[in-house]
Amino acid sequence: MRDASRLILARALRGFVDGAVSVVLPAYLLALGLDAFQVGAVATSTLVGSALLTLVVGLLGARFAPRRVLLLACALMAGTGLGFAGLAGFALLVVAFVGTLNPTAGDVSVFLPTEQALLAEGEDVRARIATFARYNVGGALFGAIGSLAAGLPQLAVTHFGVESSAALRVVFLSYGAMAVPLLLLYGGLGPTAHVSHASAGRAPLARSRSVVLKLTALFSLDSFGGGFAVQSLLALWLHQRFALSLAELGTFFFAASTLSAFSQFLSARLAARFGMIETMVFTHLPANAFLVAAAFMPSAPLALGCLLVRGALSQMDVPARQSYVMSVVPPEERAAAASVTNVPRSLASGAAPLLAGALLQRSSFGWPLVCAGVLKIAYDLLLLWQFRRVRAPL
Repeated sequence: MRDASRLILARALRGFVDGAVSVVLPAYLLALGLDAFQVGAVATSTLVGSALLTLVVGLLGARFAPRRVLLLACALMAGTGLGFAGLAGFALLVVAFVGTLNPTAGDVSVFLPTEQALLAEGEDVRARIATFARYNVGGALFGAIGSLAAGLPQLAVTHFGVESSAALRVVFLSYGAMAVPLLLLYGGLGPTAHVSHASAGRAPLARSRSVVLKLTALFSLDSFGGGFAVQSLLALWLHQRFALSLAELGTFFFAASTLSAFSQFLSARLAARFGMIETMVFTHLPANAFLVAAAFMPSAPLALGCLLVRGALSQMDVPARQSYVMSVVPPEERAAAASVTNVPRSLASGAAPLLAGALLQRSSFGWPLVCAGVLKIAYDLLLLWQFRRVRAPL
């Protein structure tokens, strides 16, 4: 499908700049004079602001064509990059709140529900899982390359004498500039993206409200846990605990993101054999156990080894989860379901970085990793209990 290829490429390009800024963000904010708690506050602001913006899209976006929503999001992305590159202090916190910056390795943004609804058009369940896998792999793989590219500012400082904050600022200018190719990709979407899917006189989620709200509550618990270990704060912990350089962090996140990306291709096979819920739970549980274990490792190689194993397993549930949500709701409610399941997830994850920053301010021990792993294990067990018998139609 032509539109699917455009959306996958757009996700990949956004993944590249997201991967770079998520690693660079704490170093840039520290260079501007912020402490660990304030870095956590900025990360929280970006996640909460993104959640509220996605809520607006969920409530009002159905009145507009998906293409228009995506083009407006591109304009906001450009403004976000310019704002981070040119502002400081309280103004920076405001830009973080109203903008599209993503402090995570994944995608928590206003683009996501609109793209997911478009990707689900005209696909059966098995094909949909494969499409979502390609979509996620594109984002994760280019996110890995972006993480690796996060080491370039340090090279510019070391070998060319560029001032540190200026070198880091270029990353945010590049983030804003990426809106231009995205505008071209979204502008070329087909007829489906030019038509509003709003149904006159019908409330969103009229038929699927119960199942969507249950899933939303569980996904929110998972995201709240994940907010303790967003990539920016994981980079901060590794720097504080083991004094890893920006280049070393970029290399590690490249490896972890690459493992996460390619592991998702197994999701469709596992889901076909064992079921989507089982795939989500039994790949996620060991990933979270390794996340907790990393906090107790006495050396950088052991901690990084645990985190790499976690990276290889932690995203295998994502295509199955996305396809499951699209499968248990009727087609006309998919956009609303994507928004409703993503907004509380973003809000829940937005509270955790502030707490994680406070923990890191007091201690270099990996308490945020422990909190993240325990909460996410609780989510896995509750999901299995609640939805193991709720099968998606094939």
